[in-house]
Amino acid sequence: MPLTAPKKKVKNKHASKAGQADPWPAALRILTRRDHSQAELRQRLKDKGFEQERTEEALQRCIELGYLDDARYARNRAASLMRQGRAVGQRILLDLRQRGIDKETACQALQEARESCDEGQILASLLERRFPDFSYISAPARERRRVVTFLQRRGFDIGRIMDHLTRKGLENHNEDR
Repeated sequence: MPLTAPKKKVKNKHASKAGQADPWPAALRILTRRDHSQAELRQRLKDKGFEQERTEEALQRCIELGYLDDARYARNRAASLMRQGRAVGQRILLDLRQRGIDKETACQALQEARESCDEGQILASLLERRFPDFSYISAPARERRRVVTFLQRRGFDIGRIMDHLTRKGLENHNEDR
């Protein structure tokens, strides 16, 4: 005979309270940490157990007060990803779409980010930071593939990657002579 007491099923105590509570304070707490898209905030409030109708009311109030703006969020997110070298081009679109931003708004945000940042400069600084001693001409095939696929995952176009790597490789090769 086991000496342990039988385990009770414990409901999520936040879910029962949250269903009847007002989601407005929770929405404000979430938005004070960082900006979110409407879809992200809706999901966060849903996960906390708030009723859908009351959640929509809280979202609408956030929009009316200017606390929640998908276009602003998309512009800031796209510019941030691009400046940090974490994503460019289609990768930014994919990131924004996954966060619930509609296609038109995401495309507009990407266009504005492209106007404010130079993808060629971002590619050059990312290569210098991540692969400072890399030379495309003298590197083995496996290392070349590793660097190129890393840059492709960030969203850089293969043509831009190859152009930059071969140009940089030729410059380094001519300097060594």
